[in-house]
Amino acid sequence: MPEIFERRSRESHGEWVITRLIQTAGYSSIFFVLMILYFLLANGLPVMKDVSLSNLFSTVWYPIEEYYGILPLILGSLVVTLGAALIGVPLGILTAVYISEIAPQWVKEALKPLIEILAGIPSVVLGFLGAIVLSPFLRESLNLPTGLTALTGSILLGAIAIPTIVSISEDALNTVPRAYREAALALGTTRWQTIWGVTVPAARSGILMAIMLGIGRSIGETMTVMMVTGNAPVMPDSLGALFAPIRTMTATIASEMGEVSGGSPHYHVLFFIGIVLFLITLGVNVMASRIAFRQRKRSERVLS
Repeated sequence: MPEIFERRSRESHGEWVITRLIQTAGYSSIFFVLMILYFLLANGLPVMKDVSLSNLFSTVWYPIEEYYGILPLILGSLVVTLGAALIGVPLGILTAVYISEIAPQWVKEALKPLIEILAGIPSVVLGFLGAIVLSPFLRESLNLPTGLTALTGSILLGAIAIPTIVSISEDALNTVPRAYREAALALGTTRWQTIWGVTVPAARSGILMAIMLGIGRSIGETMTVMMVTGNAPVMPDSLGALFAPIRTMTATIASEMGEVSGGSPHYHVLFFIGIVLFLITLGVNVMASRIAFRQRKRSERVLS
């Protein structure tokens, strides 16, 4: 009996230690996010004393002459991200549907590792391939003055977002109960009608979360867009901006932070851009979390 109580005591102590380690890891992630936000606010908000709002939200970015308009950078990021979504979302969802619902087992076993490899390719390598291969191809095919355009960045960012969209969308499709498919087929629907009329709508919340996370990945990408978009801070005022050079917020921070003097207005503006980027990314992730929460609650109601 004493040995049993001693063993149970050791097990309880081990469980307590593991529980506290898990709690510490969870709280530390929140702490790190708050510290990052504090660092950005501490270095970005002083810009309000040095730069007027009319200057800060103008359409001209030329720090040498003290023009700090960030609107071209924000709109440039949105244009590239929207282009990446238009490319990556359809391809990602169709690929996920093919892997989950149509492909034979040997094809699934081949495609899954390839998609994971695509997710693991460093962004600088994709940027290098884009500058060497994709950019000249688009310049010659579309008869453009330069291949370093928003379209080039959108294509590469779409390729970067596809693995995230495919992985999460496939998981969402796999969680749809098999009874849904069997019931639809028993009612006389075809396989394609079952997929698009039953399976995909049932996994809608998970697919939306995949799209949001893929877009969040595209917004925060740096090296790829810095290498292939031309880095020209111009206002995208028409659809033609997709075929012209552009500059994003991430590329601006990466290219100019190393040469700016600490404490200068330019320095604080770069951190203010970081605040804007942080808030946009946070908003996207919060929306994805809300979608996942609703999906989990809906699944619990169905199971109950």
